[in-house]
Amino acid sequence: MKNKLAIALALALYALSGAPAMAQNDQMTPIAAPAQPNAIKLNTGALPGATVQESWHSQYGSVFARNVTQATLTPFLPDPAKATGAAVIVAPGGGFRTLSMNNEGWDVAKALADRGVAAFVLKYRLVQTPKDMDAFKRAMAEMFSGGARAAREPPKESPAVTFAPQIADARAAFALVRARAGEWKVDGDRVGMIGFSAGAMLTMATALHGQDASPAFIANIYGPLAPVKVEADAPPLFVALAADDPLFGNIEYGLVDSWRKAKRPVEFHLYEQGGHGFGMYPKTTTSTGWFDAYTRWLDMHGYLKKKS
Repeated sequence: MKNKLAIALALALYALSGAPAMAQNDQMTPIAAPAQPNAIKLNTGALPGATVQESWHSQYGSVFARNVTQATLTPFLPDPAKATGAAVIVAPGGGFRTLSMNNEGWDVAKALADRGVAAFVLKYRLVQTPKDMDAFKRAMAEMFSGGARAAREPPKESPAVTFAPQIADARAAFALVRARAGEWKVDGDRVGMIGFSAGAMLTMATALHGQDASPAFIANIYGPLAPVKVEADAPPLFVALAADDPLFGNIEYGLVDSWRKAKRPVEFHLYEQGGHGFGMYPKTTTSTGWFDAYTRWLDMHGYLKKKS
């Protein structure tokens, strides 16, 4: 992060990411890193200047990675009998300080693979935080003040600069999927991206500033919706947000307007309730239906069918 606004936003997103409305077990409990036998190291190298190594903890029924210094990509491939050739890069959220690997990563990828879409969970590099869990909690508490307010202010720096390491990780993910498209039975022209919270910020930054990443379609799930400059060839956009999201639920929806003004395809689901970070958690709110709506949208665009 390069400025105080980005830091405050990241902290606000961290504190609110991954928590279901009826949060269970909100305590951060350190755990051993889970086995990730299929994770592939990306060629973006170690995070510059990193001194704290990756660690994991559980919270809200999900598991979170922290201090990621080496980006990886984990494939979740569909049964060849129902594979459509479409693929999605999945970017979990967590304020660029953690990654909600279950709720916004692996569970999403498994559900996509079940629909015939190859999914690849991107564990991107993160801003460094204290190694000790108690110190981490204190640092977050000290720095969180004003984060939600800052989240509503326009950024003072281009995302291409603020999120340069993460955009590089996303670009490497797209390059890897396309390089191994034959092996993974993926059509290189049908690779999209979906992101949650901070991962949605990364998805938008990749689509707008990712140069050769060129996602075929993108999805912003409870990420910021500030207006942006949209090019004539911008990919189709799917947006899902809860109206009671404490960060982005009661502000302008300029991103949607930007896509419409550019005459590019956009679908926007504004759910009455759901809060922030609902992801794949089963809830009593209609926000739980976002994934079915998303896959219907993919189907409408032809991504749940094999290309003729």
